[in-house]
Amino acid sequence: MSLPHALLTSIAEKPCSGYDLARRFDKSIGYFWHATHQQIYRELARMETQGWVISTEVEGGRAGKKLFDILPTGREELHRWAIESSAPMKLRDDMMVKLRADAAIGPLGLAEEFERRLQMHEQELQNYRAIEQRDFSAPHLPREAQLHYLILKAGIAFEESRVQWTKEALQVLRNTF
Repeated sequence: MSLPHALLTSIAEKPCSGYDLARRFDKSIGYFWHATHQQIYRELARMETQGWVISTEVEGGRAGKKLFDILPTGREELHRWAIESSAPMKLRDDMMVKLRADAAIGPLGLAEEFERRLQMHEQELQNYRAIEQRDFSAPHLPREAQLHYLILKAGIAFEESRVQWTKEALQVLRNTF
């Protein structure tokens, strides 16, 4: 996935300023696609140059504050990208290489790092469950909400599997033969 398409999606959902977009991004798309605020602003400028978005100065806002909206060419690009075939994500985690190193050269003391990661996955799972309870507890959700819920369910499943796998890894790492 590319950052411009993530930003186009967010702007298509709701036009906003760069600052508001960065904040919204952190609270939604940012769960599965990370970008710094600097990257977002730089990409917004490129997207405006390409004619995908337009910005207008916000009256009464701080000096230079702009509101970004998607243009028809931006919608066309988002549509083109969305229907394009893509490969499933492959696991790329340096901890897998560290485990291989542990297997190759002997115990490296990785348990502490796995404990830290376990806490992170448990916290993220707790965050996702709170969002689920807050936003998706209604019995009948509109289509847009159902799609958002599917995305959240993928995050929940991922974190549940990471919690389970990390606990198993900790058992193996702590088992000194």
